[in-house]
Amino acid sequence: MSLYEKLVERERAGRPIAVGLVGAGQMGTGLVSQVACMQGMRVVAIADIAIERARGALLAAGVPEAAIVEAADQATALAALAAGQRVITRNADLLPQLAPLEAIIEATGVPDLGARIAFSAILGRKHIVLLNVETDVTVGPLLKRMADLAGVVYTGAAGDEPAATLELYQFARALGLTVLCAGKGKNNPLDRSATPESLAAEARAKGTAPKMLCSFVDGTKTMVEMAALANATGLPPSRRGLHGPHSSTLDLPRIFAPVEQGGILEQPGVVDYAIGDVAPGVFVVFTSELPVVVDELRYLKMGDGPNWALYRPYHLTSIETPLSVARAVLEGEATIAPTHGLVAEVITVAKRALRAGEQIDGIGGSTVYGLIERAEVARAEQLLPLGLAQHAVLLRDLAVGEPITYADVVLDESQTVVQLRRLQDQWLGHAPSARRPVPLVTNGVSIPA
Repeated sequence: MSLYEKLVERERAGRPIAVGLVGAGQMGTGLVSQVACMQGMRVVAIADIAIERARGALLAAGVPEAAIVEAADQATALAALAAGQRVITRNADLLPQLAPLEAIIEATGVPDLGARIAFSAILGRKHIVLLNVETDVTVGPLLKRMADLAGVVYTGAAGDEPAATLELYQFARALGLTVLCAGKGKNNPLDRSATPESLAAEARAKGTAPKMLCSFVDGTKTMVEMAALANATGLPPSRRGLHGPHSSTLDLPRIFAPVEQGGILEQPGVVDYAIGDVAPGVFVVFTSELPVVVDELRYLKMGDGPNWALYRPYHLTSIETPLSVARAVLEGEATIAPTHGLVAEVITVAKRALRAGEQIDGIGGSTVYGLIERAEVARAEQLLPLGLAQHAVLLRDLAVGEPITYADVVLDESQTVVQLRRLQDQWLGHAPSARRPVPLVTNGVSIPA
């Protein structure tokens, strides 16, 4: 039975999948309306600190005002859901407490909030779908392990570039093709010095948040997405920060080729990205050594070789995300997850000259940007993962473009993402300081040391 047929069956049985959403920004709002078009699924609870955004998302999807209940506590929310109403709340931590919800989508892009909601959802035995790739590349391996032990699904979202690229990668590998490079097209011109202030007017024109746009323009989002792809495929970054050449779709097989063939790859089997008309698509460059396969590819007008590209010219972001919910709930499968552990890290780099005592403002801010690096290099050099950087206080001055290390900062230990990262480092044997690994046992979920 197909996924669509399973959704239709849930609709006919009067048991649509009950979904909770954290974050009613641009992507979250689009997702709510998309689910409203579908059978077998309902977004029944939304959490957003700006409560009117949550209300607006439901109204835009056709939910009557009278059917929306604002709740600050579990009892009020449960009563509303039992009456067939929709719940909105400022308290994101409330959603994992709501028994009727089968899955929670986290769509804020804030690493700490994503970690906290994912952690709570898993403890509450709910499937968790992260549109928050920033959380995934920081503590995804631990969250996946917890979810596996709890019998629920931890997954990234269909429609985001990592998942869209993974589809092409798995297609190529299932056919026994040799993958030289997997990656995405970058939509925005690269400007490492971009700030929310410098992009404020453009952000208003595009109807997006300045910090979100800044994370795109300064390259951080691309680094995060390619790190998620690396951790899902086992393909390492081509180099720190990747190459990111300008390329047309037709030139992909020529540019993302080994250096001995005139390409840019120092080694085959990596992740990278391209700037140009590849965006908003994703790609995989592959090769084959078998003459019959080569002849067939040429006959099928895939090009002359020796390398070829699989190309998907779109990714539909939150419009596709409901499919990840359906796969998790109905088939028990993840769309994308860090099945290879930490292959890549996103390290923290000074965007401008920074001074001791300054506080880092986080992803999409004016103080730092992210660069992808091989995880073993990041560990050896004790480089600070970007997902831990928000609210960290600098202990020394740093120059523009200087990578930040653990020794350079005092972390905000109150953050869930920091606590989970310390546990993950111990579990994986990657602790930055000598600490005796300890097991985590909480709410029946045990993670051995």
